[in-house]
Amino acid sequence: MPAGAVTAGGADSASRVEPVAARTADALSRPFSVRGLTTRNRIAMAPMTRQFSPDGVPGQDVADYYTRRAAADVGLIITEGTYVDHDAAGTSDRVPRFHGEAALAGWANVADSVHRAGGAIIPQLWHVGVTRAEGAGPVPEAEPVGPSGVALNGEPKGRAMTQKDLDDVIAAFADAAAAAERLGFDGAELHGAHGYLIDQFLWSGTNRRTDAYGGDLVARTRFAAEIVAACRAAVSDAFPLFFRMSQWKSDAYDAKLAKSPQELDALITPLAEAGVDVFHASTRRYWLPEFEGSDLNLAGWVRKISGRPTLTVGSVGLDGDFFGAFQGVDANVTGIEQLLDRMERDEFDMVAVGRALIADPAWAAKTLHGRTGEITPFTAEMLKTLR
Repeated sequence: MPAGAVTAGGADSASRVEPVAARTADALSRPFSVRGLTTRNRIAMAPMTRQFSPDGVPGQDVADYYTRRAAADVGLIITEGTYVDHDAAGTSDRVPRFHGEAALAGWANVADSVHRAGGAIIPQLWHVGVTRAEGAGPVPEAEPVGPSGVALNGEPKGRAMTQKDLDDVIAAFADAAAAAERLGFDGAELHGAHGYLIDQFLWSGTNRRTDAYGGDLVARTRFAAEIVAACRAAVSDAFPLFFRMSQWKSDAYDAKLAKSPQELDALITPLAEAGVDVFHASTRRYWLPEFEGSDLNLAGWVRKISGRPTLTVGSVGLDGDFFGAFQGVDANVTGIEQLLDRMERDEFDMVAVGRALIADPAWAAKTLHGRTGEITPFTAEMLKTLR
């Protein structure tokens, strides 16, 4: 790219005299360590639901899918969301589970295959909460549950969770985290983003409880913090816990958990104290500032406030955001100069790459080794196969 070119997000690299390939290698090739996990570089595969696990069991095709990315220099694989052991946790019988003998055997094979390719891997543990489609698998008769029996659009849906429901879900997450360590995974990520169950408790739009799990922002963190603490107690000191968070919801892109750095502090401090080691801050476009008066993105602010490492994510290496993919919209390859700018000033610690890695399993290797002209662009048609 010529000097002075403007990349996605508007970053001007005119002042950079070092070639982009060298900058990329310097910024992204460094190992990253937390607790007992050390990744070989700063590139992670973002979790993306693919629905290629019939009856919730990941097969050899799933193992091969992740292994291809690990073999091509992805440092950390974060798996697609996997359902914890609770009847209402899921909404498809083609999304993998993280419980049951067959599913766990499948995941053990995935982890072993990724490790043999030189990568590290963590599962994302998931409960969809009130977004569950009534009558859907894997347990068709399960009623959707959430903090208050309120859908993301504010309409009544499902039922409010009882204390027993809360205790059962907390235990299910802890059991899944323990299983992940037992199977040889390198850590686990708790899905607390995008309007799913944990996030439904964090957001005032869906949490209207008047007990200890509802009220102000700090009170709304209690359920998430109890899940984190239970998982922390269920695994060894060497096993890191990641927490995925977002401001936006799947039906409310302009939603905000925190409208200021002070509110963000109130949100993430209880989670860090409960045992979160790494925050995975999900945004639609990584280059957008989170609050007025600073160009820090969400991952940057979380790192600054919490002191914990963070991952950034959102349209890395592609133009447009991922929502277009579900509407049949393709995406072109873009430069990552602005990402490098932010990495070089330690705004965040790792970058999670989504659709670009669906399009091209070798995206990381090509990016790290100066072969960006060979990167395959993303087409929505690619979502129909597991390649």
